[in-house]
Amino acid sequence: MRRKLQALGVLLILGVAKLPLEQRVTRDLRAARLIDEPVPVSAVESMGQSGLAAILGGVRGLVASMLQLRAYTEFKRVNWGQVDSLYHIVTRLQPRNATYWDEAAWHMAYNAAGFYLFNRDGSEDRNNEIRGQLYHEHVQRGINILLEGLKFSPNDSRLWERLADIYFRRSYDMAKAGDAYMEARKNGAPLITLHLAAFAYAQAPQNPAAYRKAYDILKKEYDRGMNTPGVIEHLKNVENWLGIPVEKRIQDAMPEPKVPQKVPGPRRG
Repeated sequence: MRRKLQALGVLLILGVAKLPLEQRVTRDLRAARLIDEPVPVSAVESMGQSGLAAILGGVRGLVASMLQLRAYTEFKRVNWGQVDSLYHIVTRLQPRNATYWDEAAWHMAYNAAGFYLFNRDGSEDRNNEIRGQLYHEHVQRGINILLEGLKFSPNDSRLWERLADIYFRRSYDMAKAGDAYMEARKNGAPLITLHLAAFAYAQAPQNPAAYRKAYDILKKEYDRGMNTPGVIEHLKNVENWLGIPVEKRIQDAMPEPKVPQKVPGPRRG
């Protein structure tokens, strides 16, 4: 064992000693145009899927996994631009892997957007207008990522659900949230997504077309015995907004409003 450790020590010393020489030789060879410069990350980002496939061939999956790990490191450093850049490459290496698109969108629309909204970068002088702008930009970035991913996997219910959640919870575009939930349901998502679609349509401001979609879904669910408080509340609302005749409205009373719960907010100072 002692001889093995001694041999390992000699190898480490030789490796460190020859590193400067190898670096000088590499610089000389590049100056003489005998070997090429490494491809910069910015150049990789600009390559399309076909270009990356031609360069990496069968190791694309391995490289994508390595870059995903690097993106996680940058996430812990709250380096959002680098996270976005790395996932930009990852999703081009493995464009049909829905997990990568889902994670990339999550980081932008939730982690990065929330980071800027709650001013957790230590910049207490950042005003509300700037924080709001950064929030909306990163939410939109998450939406754009998912829309691009759905071009490769248009039948992936998970991507449709994530898109619907972002529209519903982050950008508050209820009509688009309803449409995305419906697409998720069409592609195998559980029944709850149908109810979420109806709830989203019912909350679309001044949108009779969305109210009609909500009414059609909720009335059908109510008629088959789904008389939960959420269904009843939203159904009675859209009945009113659509001007449904009184005799055709459901007879249930409007549910009692929920008592607001105290939700811990971001810690300050």
